[in-house]
Amino acid sequence: MKYLPFIALTVALSACAGQPPAGVQSVGQSQQPPKVVGQCIAQKWADKSQQQVVSQDALANDAAMDVYVPGQQPPDGAAAIVRPSYSGPGSWVGFRSGRGAGGDTSDITACL
Repeated sequence: MKYLPFIALTVALSACAGQPPAGVQSVGQSQQPPKVVGQCIAQKWADKSQQQVVSQDALANDAAMDVYVPGQQPPDGAAAIVRPSYSGPGSWVGFRSGRGAGGDTSDITACL
């Protein structure tokens, strides 16, 4: 019986781990690692806009990253959210629209 609270906590955390972060629209999945997908998105946005694109590591060693839409800044800006896949190898990618910034996810989709 003393392990019951631990088991309940583990089940609850597992259920949360399989869901996208709050306020993030799921775009899709890729077989590529998060670093490769994030760099692709950043390059496409930079080439298209001719502006600097900010990317921020969310986990060490580029295991997860946020790539901000040109003109947007951390922490509230619109961004592509690139995380390790929730099921198997590869990446899960979502889009978070920031303060007043819409977003075109076609460039993100091209990198999946």
